[in-house]
Amino acid sequence: MGKIKFAVIGQGHIGKRHAEMVRRNANAELIAVCDVLSKEAVGQADIKEKYYQSVDDLLIAHPEIDVVNVCTPNGLHAQHAMKILEANKHVVVEKPMALHKSDCENLLFKALQNHKHVFCVMQNRYSPPAVWIKEVVEKKIIGETFMVQLNCYWNRDERYYKKGNWKGTQDLDGGTLFTQFSHWIDLLYWMFGDIKDIQAKFADFTHDLLTEFEDSGFVSFNFVNGGMGSINYSTAVWDKNLESSISIIGSKGSVKIGGQYMDKVEYCHIKDYALPSLEETAPANDYGAYKGSANNHHFFIQNVIDTLTGKTTITTNALEGMKVVDMIERIYSLRKQDRKS
Repeated sequence: MGKIKFAVIGQGHIGKRHAEMVRRNANAELIAVCDVLSKEAVGQADIKEKYYQSVDDLLIAHPEIDVVNVCTPNGLHAQHAMKILEANKHVVVEKPMALHKSDCENLLFKALQNHKHVFCVMQNRYSPPAVWIKEVVEKKIIGETFMVQLNCYWNRDERYYKKGNWKGTQDLDGGTLFTQFSHWIDLLYWMFGDIKDIQAKFADFTHDLLTEFEDSGFVSFNFVNGGMGSINYSTAVWDKNLESSISIIGSKGSVKIGGQYMDKVEYCHIKDYALPSLEETAPANDYGAYKGSANNHHFFIQNVIDTLTGKTTITTNALEGMKVVDMIERIYSLRKQDRKS
């Protein structure tokens, strides 16, 4: 095969990163990008690739494209991914895959029908501590899982939520768990599987004038595979991110991965086991006033290319992307109950 031909729709922070990672890959070619705003408005006046303000126009003009990356607002992921699959292209969907499980199911069916891949962007799976702890759990080096605590404490204030933007709206953003913390919920699912017996409490401490949803929550549950867990999260932390951490208590030991972006092994005490030397974690995506998850998108683009050329399999497939949406949707189904209590 020659180079894999890409297009990217959405030219915000993350869309520009996707485009740049494609440009830097020797086995990829960026054919076109798209955004509803003009190229001048998104700071792309000097872009070399074809620029479109309509997804339909892009797809019609470029039948040669193999893959289209969807980097639009969360609430548009499903409809844009469906257009791409109907055009018989593979699709890369930024997190979350959609805002509803039913939309994910429709995408999964269309992908199977058209024999196309849906790649769900969950690049934190490439972080060295995540790869390491996945093996520790999967091979039961830590023994049976007793308790897991996921803490996500970040800052997202008026510097992030701009008036007139899609972020903070229920229909296009979807909520804190979808936009800020779905990466970490993906890691939870990747390591421990599905959850049940969910209980939750939500609060809006500082975002009542910024967003249409909560900024904080406590969530507890049991794992289907055994053990109990919790997710404690907030975007009400003052000024800058505090931490993204996971603590695991098992029958043979305990582990904690911490730091602002779950990038440091802070504690490892496991029977007859020594912590190996891990590669350094990539820095967080830096958006100026705020920072996000690990800058691992180059790994993800390489996985797309290697999968389409038959060298490997998908890092995060459509079924896994759907499960993350399903878990968040079930957690959020308890918000109405919490408001009434």
